[in-house]
Amino acid sequence: MRSSLRWLLLFATFAAVVALVGSFFAGLGGGAPSTAMDPPTRPVRMRVEVLNGTTRAGLARSATERLRDAGFDVVYFGNGPRTDSTVVLDRVGRPEVARAVAEALGIRRVRSEPDPGLYLDVTVMLGADWPPRPDSVSLGAGWWTRLKQWWQER
Repeated sequence: MRSSLRWLLLFATFAAVVALVGSFFAGLGGGAPSTAMDPPTRPVRMRVEVLNGTTRAGLARSATERLRDAGFDVVYFGNGPRTDSTVVLDRVGRPEVARAVAEALGIRRVRSEPDPGLYLDVTVMLGADWPPRPDSVSLGAGWWTRLKQWWQER
C-alpha cells in the first residue's frame, strides 16, 4: 500500500509539472505572443466633463446621472460658459468616444477640439436647447433619473 501511494504521488507531481510547462509554452492566453511594439491592452476609460451653459440649475447634474447610468466616467460637472446650442467636444482625437457620449444623451452635434492640457476625453456643453426632446431624454435613463426628471418638470 505504501508503494502504491508513493507511485500515486509521483504521478501527480509529474502531471503537475507537465501542466505547468505546457501552460508556459501555450502562453496561458491562447492568443498570439505579445511583442514589445504591441500597445498594452486595458479597458478603455472615457473621462467626461459636463458643463451647464444655461441659467437653469441642475442640468449638468441630470446629464451626469444619465451618463453614469450608461457606464461613463464623469470626472467633473458644473457650470460653463453660456451657450445656446448643445455640443459634445472630442478632446483627444477619438471621435468614436465623443459620438458614444452624444448618443447616450441624444445630442446630434459632435465636434473635435483636441486639448492636450485637459485630462479628459470628452466635454459636454449643455446649451439652451437642452434637453432636445422630452421623449428622447428619458430613453437611456434609469428609472430613478426618469422619476426625478418627471418630478422636476411638474
